[in-house]
Amino acid sequence: MTDIPLAKRAVITLFSDPADPNSHRIRFLGVEKEVPMEVVPVSADDVPEDLYELNPYGTIPTLVDRDLVLHDAQVILEYLDERFPHPPMMPIDPIQKAIIRQQLRLIETEWYPLVRTISAGKDKKAVTDARKQLFERLIQLIPIVSEKPYFLSDEFTLLDLSMAPIFWRLQYLGIELPRSAKPVMDYGERLLSRPEFKNSLTDDELDMRDIL
Repeated sequence: MTDIPLAKRAVITLFSDPADPNSHRIRFLGVEKEVPMEVVPVSADDVPEDLYELNPYGTIPTLVDRDLVLHDAQVILEYLDERFPHPPMMPIDPIQKAIIRQQLRLIETEWYPLVRTISAGKDKKAVTDARKQLFERLIQLIPIVSEKPYFLSDEFTLLDLSMAPIFWRLQYLGIELPRSAKPVMDYGERLLSRPEFKNSLTDDELDMRDIL
């Protein structure tokens, strides 16, 4: 990795793990909004020293925009959404916005850890439990995505953008939904069929599916 002083960075830089769903959703947003962003691949298991100079926590993803350094995925998403307002990814109504933000936090703190546990595959019991919990959460989406085309909304939001990396990984995670979950599968297909999503995929993520 090239060590470039913050003030000399001409574009936004995203330090991104090629297989991490949190990094993936920010890359997806970058494509959706055509953000002039340099994506630097970094393994979360092998963080280089110069990244610690930018982010003392050494967490991935990390976003650098000149002298601004952000290392919370949800903060990064909302920052980019406001920094590049078209197309908007959050509702204007404060109540709806609060609901979306709350669900975003649940995805980040409850859904994504399940994905990481299954992907790591280190503890068979933990993997089995995580797979069961993720399956149940997906089934619980049936009435939600049956009412509107997107998650709690008629418009595509940061919430859908954050769900897409999970749906892409279902086959890789060993999760198969029953026919009764067709509304959920249809919702997932709406997300994954977006050209911007396909353009956000890394080689590592492409390897997670048999076909694009």
